[in-house]
Amino acid sequence: MSSDSVNQLIGLLALERIEDNHFRGQSHDIGTRHVFGGQVLGQALSAAQQTVAAERAAHSLHAYFLRAGDIEAPILYNVERTRDGGSFSSRRVVAIQHGQPILHASVSFQIEEAGFQHQQAMPEVLRPAQLPERPNIDPEVLAKLPARYRRWFSSDAPFEFRLADPSFNPLSPEPRPPRQQIWLRLRHRIDATPELHRSLLAYASDFNLLMTSTLPHGVHLHTPKLQMASLDHALWFHRQPQLDAWLLCDFASPYSGGARGFARCQMYTEDGLLVASSAQEGLIRLRD
Repeated sequence: MSSDSVNQLIGLLALERIEDNHFRGQSHDIGTRHVFGGQVLGQALSAAQQTVAAERAAHSLHAYFLRAGDIEAPILYNVERTRDGGSFSSRRVVAIQHGQPILHASVSFQIEEAGFQHQQAMPEVLRPAQLPERPNIDPEVLAKLPARYRRWFSSDAPFEFRLADPSFNPLSPEPRPPRQQIWLRLRHRIDATPELHRSLLAYASDFNLLMTSTLPHGVHLHTPKLQMASLDHALWFHRQPQLDAWLLCDFASPYSGGARGFARCQMYTEDGLLVASSAQEGLIRLRD
């Protein structure tokens, strides 16, 4: 298998510098109707990182999705250098398309420091080597899906996913508790900077959060008239991530209501180190 899809993703996150605080990004159709939210998150973080000294690493990102992105048009990223203190730096990023903001984000950076340390233990799950490479989906059902949905399960995608529960069918309408664990990694090893691995994690952090909120309600990705959209997103980096090694994403949705779903995720290395945490609220609506 070629590494074209991984290289294409890396190229998307690189951005074109227009001026010191202004950048331009392109989009790639991964099967979603509009620009994938994770792409905008990853590009916004990439833009912010290019305005901060290398010894200051991003430790948190908070973003609001304001409008759906147009896959066919470039996205401009304007970075405001809000503050550079003794230990922390803050940046505000606005993503603009067709003259209107589609996302704004705040990113905080910190120099490396020692301090108190503890973490929640990784849940006991099957390891990637014990799991099938493909989800438990009837090939005939998969073949009937529109092309934009089939791309989500394609082996040409830059990320590989393995469901920690191999019996789980992501296209099944059977209600189940709002929790799931999924292993992910890039399909190929990369020689990349720490900043690129953080941008890649920001990109990947938008996968499956909102879908976790739908699990108790008998709907799935292809349910007719199901409308879903990310509203806001938060991401915290606890350790330096490595996206070409397996990460366990432990998803849970403690609440859905008012046409919104809320979900959280904790991401662990295969040897149990907590690397990052994320949270998201999104629109979940069955249209009439």
